[in-house]
Amino acid sequence: MLIQEHDVQQVANAMMNMLHEDEIELINNFYDAVKAKDIEKIDELFKALLVEVEAHFKTEEELMEQSAYADMQMHKSDHDVMRKKLAKFHKRWEVLKGPKELQGFLEKDFKKWYTGHVSKWDSQAAPHIA
Repeated sequence: MLIQEHDVQQVANAMMNMLHEDEIELINNFYDAVKAKDIEKIDELFKALLVEVEAHFKTEEELMEQSAYADMQMHKSDHDVMRKKLAKFHKRWEVLKGPKELQGFLEKDFKKWYTGHVSKWDSQAAPHIA
């Protein structure tokens, strides 16, 4: 398990909290496959994670846009940073199939980014979006 529910701050928006809860389950399943070096399962879950993360980001971005949230661009640019990193690691995965590299990324970079993004950007945006 990479991220426990208590690692991720609850925010003042039920939809956002639901997105996070669903995503954490997938992230943890992906991480478990990476640690187990289960190449087929990593292939399957990496694609699912990319789809899930994109849906999550798009949902938040649409809510911020609809609510004319003032810091939307800064929040979105933080999403864009992770979109690029995930795309880069997925490309590398497709070529190298290196679970050790993925594990390092998840433990050292992704977990810190995810929990930090929720506690900073999502908690700021949550009260302002419908």
